[in-house]
Amino acid sequence: MGGMVPTPFRFIHAADLHLDTPFEGIAGPAPEVAEALREASLQAWDRLVQLALDEEVLFVLLAGDIYDGAERGVRAQIRFVNGLRRLDQAGIGTFIVHGNHDPLSGWSAIHEWPATVTIFGSGAVESLPVEIAGEQVAVIHGISYGKRETIDNLARKFTRGDGRGLHVGLLHANVGAVSEHASYAPCGLADLTAAGMDYWALGHVHKRQVLREGDPWVVYPGDTQGRSPKPSETGEKGAFVVTVSGSTVSPPEFYALDAVRFIECEHDIGDMVDIPQLQSRLAELFDGLRAQHEGRALLVRITLGGRGRLADDLARPGARDALLVEMREAEAGFEPFLWIESIKDHTRQELDLAAIRARDDFSAGLLAFADGLQTDEVAASQFVADRSSLLEIGQVQRVLRELEPDEPLDLLAEAVDLAVDSVERGTS
Repeated sequence: MGGMVPTPFRFIHAADLHLDTPFEGIAGPAPEVAEALREASLQAWDRLVQLALDEEVLFVLLAGDIYDGAERGVRAQIRFVNGLRRLDQAGIGTFIVHGNHDPLSGWSAIHEWPATVTIFGSGAVESLPVEIAGEQVAVIHGISYGKRETIDNLARKFTRGDGRGLHVGLLHANVGAVSEHASYAPCGLADLTAAGMDYWALGHVHKRQVLREGDPWVVYPGDTQGRSPKPSETGEKGAFVVTVSGSTVSPPEFYALDAVRFIECEHDIGDMVDIPQLQSRLAELFDGLRAQHEGRALLVRITLGGRGRLADDLARPGARDALLVEMREAEAGFEPFLWIESIKDHTRQELDLAAIRARDDFSAGLLAFADGLQTDEVAASQFVADRSSLLEIGQVQRVLRELEPDEPLDLLAEAVDLAVDSVERGTS
């Protein structure tokens, strides 16, 4: 970092607010939950503003996708600009770039912004200094998306220049292969390093992660409010507070801001004797989740797994749906709420594999074949690579999609386990 910064300061790095996020599929069974979700992204923004005031930061960086769509809702725009006014009144600057969800070409109801707000254009990277008592302490470099389909490598447009202090690149982009999202403004770590920044404040990827620790820092804060039970949307959501002292950037400190938290849990039914016992165990699980995530409303997806006598009961028509209704009713009335989004059944019946191996039938032959492959990783990898050999059984397709390609033995074991289970149930 060029030059000594005269005074320690802090800034907030946030991204992907997705104000106006639509949550579908919940309004029918739980209108109060749907209403809470509609408000959640706005509450997260209010909490971000309060965090900036409490921490007395020098500026706030918002790295794109402020809104969920180009046609931003009026309520969300009013809430957003009111927050910016609070920051402006406290002398806190805000630097904003727009991303693929909210490109500059979208409609805006706001035509006059507070004096301390900077919205970067899309024509070229702009560089703006930040001062404390007349001393330049930072330079913010940024560029917005003019349109949603921005596939150019925008990182290559950034250059450090000669300004003293901390140099920050503010960009909404997909770095390498870290994202399950579409590849907008794709770039690599080498592109970011070559630009000479000290800190890259990135947006677009909703999973919080630090891709590089220093020289330069390359950081995704994730979104401020989870949007679904997908892996990248579960768990704590919020923003980073970054402290700069002299020539040192301290590790970003995470602050949770989410109002509703999406949780995905797996639960093994192996030692359970009946569905009432499962209901009791799930109630204990939910009590633990409430204690762990105190103060947050929770939306929970349960995946039941393992082998046990309950598998046949859960497979009966309507059993899982009835359990879901019972569990939702049992959890009603808590504040903040815990809503069970779904209960997925990946359980399997109890099987005596030793007895099956002793038989002379298809299942025994399948296990013998799999046992041989388990001792030969090269052969197992080759077999798994030819996935058509396993795709005849529907449940196996799910396993092949979920396991990573570099886990051939795990994938093979899981797929064969499912295959034998399906054959024994007569569902292949």
